[in-house]
Amino acid sequence: MRMIFGLILALGTSLPAAATEAGDFDYYVMSLSWSPNWCDRTGNARGSVQCGEDRDLGWTLHGLWPQYEQGWPVWCGTEFDAPYRDELEAVKDLYGSASLARYQWQKHGSCSGLDAQGYLGNSIRAYFSVQRPSIFRTWTEPRNVPAKAVEKAFLLANPALEETGVTITCKSGQIQEVRICLTKELTPRQCGEDVRRDCTLEDAVMHPVP
Repeated sequence: MRMIFGLILALGTSLPAAATEAGDFDYYVMSLSWSPNWCDRTGNARGSVQCGEDRDLGWTLHGLWPQYEQGWPVWCGTEFDAPYRDELEAVKDLYGSASLARYQWQKHGSCSGLDAQGYLGNSIRAYFSVQRPSIFRTWTEPRNVPAKAVEKAFLLANPALEETGVTITCKSGQIQEVRICLTKELTPRQCGEDVRRDCTLEDAVMHPVP
């Protein structure tokens, strides 16, 4: 049963809030990272397995983060064991690497109140509940794109999402992440004020999928 799920920056400038206990949070922030940009900024220099040309990765799951209405918990004490190696291998294409999936469980999943199977299962369901616009995978060379256009593409592809529930982040002049706010039941909801800090760049770079 533990393998069934395999089948299917701080946020803004606020500070993490002290967690009272695992499972005590208000909603999730699902963060999707544009893998080609992360590889250009960081991953290639590290020789990350996420950045091999055979990986064909676009929007990967940075994490599913428990969030308070203001602030967020991290590194919570939990009674549950860390994910098994085969569980991590099952989600490595979702996260980009098994090591990131393990880190996300330790830092954020430990605050969810769920065991590793439940948290990773929620991560899978959250990821596939959102349509990633296909247009970005058709580009064959780097392009400059307004951050607002990336947000609009996600809103058009996902009619259930609203502007107040989606935010775009940038880093080093590039589109970094799309962050989508979800209830504990993984349905779209409005983001808290400390999450809604959109990138306003008119010419943010997006590198193509290798």
